[in-house]
Amino acid sequence: MARKAPHAVSSSVVPAGFRTIPCRECGITLHSMPKPSSRPAYDRVDREILAHLQRAGRIPNVELAEAVRLSPSACLRRTKALEADGLIEGYRADLDRARLGLGLTVFVSLKVDQHSRAVSRQIEDALTALPAVVACHVVSGADADFLLELVVPDLAAYERVLLDDILGIHPVRDAHSSFAIRTTLSRGPLPLDHWPPKGESA
Repeated sequence: MARKAPHAVSSSVVPAGFRTIPCRECGITLHSMPKPSSRPAYDRVDREILAHLQRAGRIPNVELAEAVRLSPSACLRRTKALEADGLIEGYRADLDRARLGLGLTVFVSLKVDQHSRAVSRQIEDALTALPAVVACHVVSGADADFLLELVVPDLAAYERVLLDDILGIHPVRDAHSSFAIRTTLSRGPLPLDHWPPKGESA
């Protein structure tokens, strides 16, 4: 019985990145397309876009494109992709606390009686519902379980928030307060020198 000549596909050159799948029944070898990476590849330009938007969230796309050396359409596509990937959570206006009559910033450390996920969720929901609480952190250490940043008009307003609202949350048993004398930096831009990691860069 004459031997079948090898199929043309079986002797073709495999492009880089393709995967080889042998097909025993038909005597040929198939080459499958590489699967696209599930993780987006970011680069220096993405970092520059984020850095500019942190400092000037309302910068026009044309100016942003010029700053990062892209065409306006390419820059807009990248910005939309960063928004869709969740790296840009949103845009907002930074307000002047003092001009709005909110001249007192207080950092409050809280200790709680119980430590469980359910209790933590209860406290978090109660604290984040208070308008005066502008930041809330779960922290480690023996001195505190929660660290809050409060913004209020004056000491009388702080006393009301502390006694009526914060200490009224059942698991909270103790609070220690520190008052900001002067703020030199608030909500500064995030450091991006480390980003993207080597494994994620294009």
